[in-house]
Amino acid sequence: MIADVIAVVLLLAIAAYACAGGTDYGAGFWDLTAGGAERGKRPRWLIDHAMAPVWEVNNVWLIFVLVIMWTGFPVLFQQLFQSMWLPLTLAAVGTVLRGAGFALRKPARRLAGRRLYGAVFAVSSLLTPFFLGAAAGGVASGRVTADTKPSDHAWAHPAPVLFGLLAVATTALLGAVFLAADARRFGAPDLDGYFRRRALAALGTVAALAVITLVVAHDDAAHVWHGLTHGVGLVFVVVAAVSTLATAWLLLRPSGWSRVTAVGVVASAVIAWGMAQRPYLVPTSLTVAEGAGADTTLRWLGLVTLVAVVLVLPAVVLLYWLDTHGELEGLTDADLRRGAGDEG
Repeated sequence: MIADVIAVVLLLAIAAYACAGGTDYGAGFWDLTAGGAERGKRPRWLIDHAMAPVWEVNNVWLIFVLVIMWTGFPVLFQQLFQSMWLPLTLAAVGTVLRGAGFALRKPARRLAGRRLYGAVFAVSSLLTPFFLGAAAGGVASGRVTADTKPSDHAWAHPAPVLFGLLAVATTALLGAVFLAADARRFGAPDLDGYFRRRALAALGTVAALAVITLVVAHDDAAHVWHGLTHGVGLVFVVVAAVSTLATAWLLLRPSGWSRVTAVGVVASAVIAWGMAQRPYLVPTSLTVAEGAGADTTLRWLGLVTLVAVVLVLPAVVLLYWLDTHGELEGLTDADLRRGAGDEG
């Protein structure tokens, strides 16, 4: 019973990272496709201002996922990092390079340096979610098993590749939706329309890839396909579909509620995947009970998780609320010069 509870917590943490971290990755995707220095100046200005207050905190969810996995389900952790070592390694490298590129781009004084760091940030924002999605696809298609020897091509199959493409598309959707809302907050109606158009395009891509992935899963991930078309998994698929239609409708007019429905699309899809795998961590070779750690470890992990929820979750929610309401505006050079003059 305790193992099932921890498995649900792990799934919710993955959904939280897909939504929060996905929004940041999506901003990087639009940074990559914004065009040249002059054409992409205003979109990149908005991306910098929108991401600056919260981009680091979103990795809290990734850390949470890793801690729960290696502590609560060590067998899954071992098999996953053995079978999918290449995409996970590339995703880890991409996460580091992405953070470094974003942090170093703005203070760089030379144009060549800003372009280099910006390229590192943008390209990493595309590749990192792809490889994380490919690893998830390896799990869904049952390719993460104890019998799988470490190789560099275990992820190179239809389901993992489609999961990777779907991950990129969903991050692009989240990034565009949130950037459109930020454009309204910053009083930039041209960027509002710019990002809403891109959000609609990303939403259409997500819907098309979701249908293709479901069709491919019929043969390449049969257990997950059955779970997505029956029972609780189907319920969350329907929720994701309804959220998709609601997001499209809200994007046709400036509405802050589009952020809620876009998050609903991604969170529902992740939860549908998790529900479709029941009772397996890896279909159809590793159940939740077989992959779980000792009961004592799980009980302590549950206690620590509860403490983290009580202490950390309210702080993170407050941070997101302050950011989306424009309460975390950074100081400009003019503000700093004015402050220095006041002290004098």
